[in-house]
This record gives sequence, structure tokens and C-alpha cells, in this order.
Amino acid sequence: METMSINEENQSRFKSIIFHALADPLRLEILEFLRDGEKCVCEIIPHLNTLQPVVSRHLKILKDAGLVKDRKEGNKRFYSTIDNRIYNVVDGITPELVDTLSKEAFKRITSR
Repeated sequence: METMSINEENQSRFKSIIFHALADPLRLEILEFLRDGEKCVCEIIPHLNTLQPVVSRHLKILKDAGLVKDRKEGNKRFYSTIDNRIYNVVDGITPELVDTLSKEAFKRITSR
């Protein structure tokens, strides 16, 4: 078995951090909301209909994964995506793919 180089191992770890950040419906909704540009937290909170501490926690996860950045203007904080290519990943999970994978998962669960 071939061993992974340090760089490949680091890339795999970082990919897992990105996928972890994308693995929550609320975080995906935040990314979708930011798709058309920068938004103030004061806009994100009512859009998600969620409490401020919950939104802040999810924004921190997205920020720590390198998916969003923030800037402060007065007493407001604005968020935007760092690189719109992340939407290629999100959009790659098409309804057809979801349907195929969910059918396969259902088959596996019901055949036990």
C-alpha cells in the first residue's frame, strides 16, 4: 500500500473540514443566502429565523473552514463567501444525485 505524502494528507484533512462545514442545513442556507453577495448578520438572522448565537456559531464554522470572511463596519458585521467556486461543490449535489443516493441508502437499510 502506498503512503500518502504530507501534502496529500493535509489536503485530505482540509477537504474533510470543508465537507464538515457543508454538512449542516443551516450552514448551507447561509451560503445560499450569501450567493448573491455580502450580507450583514442583521440580515442573515431574520432570513434564517434563528437566534443570533446559533447563527454566529454557524458563521464561525464556515469562517474557520475558509468558506466565508467577515468585515466590520461600525457596529455591524458583514459576511461574504471567499471564493464562489464553493458553489460548484454545493450545486454538484443535484436532485438526481440525491435521488439515486437516497434510493441506494434505502435499499441497504431495508435489506438488513
